[in-house]
Amino acid sequence: MEKIVLFGELMLRLKPSGKERLFQSPCLESVFGGSEANVAVSLAVFGKNVCYVTALPDNAVGEAAAASLRYYGVRVDALRKPGRLGIYYLEDGACQRPSQVIYDRSGSCLAVTKSDEYDWENIFDGCSWFHLSGVTPAVSAEAADCALCAVKKAHKCGARVSVDLNYRKKLWKYGKSANEVMRVLAENADVLIANEEDIQHCLGIPLRNFTTPAESYRDLCIQVKKHFPNVDYVAVTLRHSYSADRNGWSSVLLGKFGFYEGAHYDIENIVERVGAGDSFAAGLIYGLTEFDMNSEGERKALDFATAASCLKHSVPGDFNLVRKEEVYSLMSGNAAGRIQR
Repeated sequence: MEKIVLFGELMLRLKPSGKERLFQSPCLESVFGGSEANVAVSLAVFGKNVCYVTALPDNAVGEAAAASLRYYGVRVDALRKPGRLGIYYLEDGACQRPSQVIYDRSGSCLAVTKSDEYDWENIFDGCSWFHLSGVTPAVSAEAADCALCAVKKAHKCGARVSVDLNYRKKLWKYGKSANEVMRVLAENADVLIANEEDIQHCLGIPLRNFTTPAESYRDLCIQVKKHFPNVDYVAVTLRHSYSADRNGWSSVLLGKFGFYEGAHYDIENIVERVGAGDSFAAGLIYGLTEFDMNSEGERKALDFATAASCLKHSVPGDFNLVRKEEVYSLMSGNAAGRIQR
């Protein structure tokens, strides 16, 4: 079975219960998560052979973090060293109050690990696909160097590379801009995943206004391919936030055989938004590795990714734990949420 490798930081997530404000409650719920880790778990649940590469503290916290991925079938290739695990605090939004994230990641094991500490040759042995998000190179200069080294090693071994631009304005504090770093990573990618803001901040390409939104996003994808001719696929997620609890969700894809618009989902009573973009990335990777690569296959890959990420809004925690059969069911039009007997 093809091996999919992902590299990133696995973090401890702390949040108050339900919709409470941060520290309104004396208790915080703890789970683990992180962009590439979320993608890894989703792919493993879909049945893919997944290896997640990271650096973790050599203590009980690091072991618990690794175990949270192994539970779902993800192989964890982690450097174990003295240090700390990155943390993020999440306050879940409600109505017109948006969700808030506070990062505490400075000096984490991954943030201080240098690229020559990883055994890249062994990591990429048998690898057919490598995935990275823009969150990882935003953490530190060392993490950015590791990210660039990883994409180059992946290409050298013949793997396809997907990069989710994933711009985080609260990161990028070490002296380099997202545009400086992410453009270089994009030059080494076969698949780019983003929303319009990611593309503007990371690649410097704005969304231009045309007669219809579809024409505008098609033009945006074309501009990305024009600036980065190495890229075969450009996928853009489209979110319309009516409130913290109700969002519109869709996507577009410019592939080798055409331009496609994904299904539109009006998602009400959102359980959790965190990880929705990562679940889209996982769905797209699954589709591009599972379906025939022709016009029909590209459309099916986009529809699978969009449906998978729609369903993630119903799952608490960072990880998307829906099975591929549930995704296919939604793709076929079963969107009423009726009991499956």
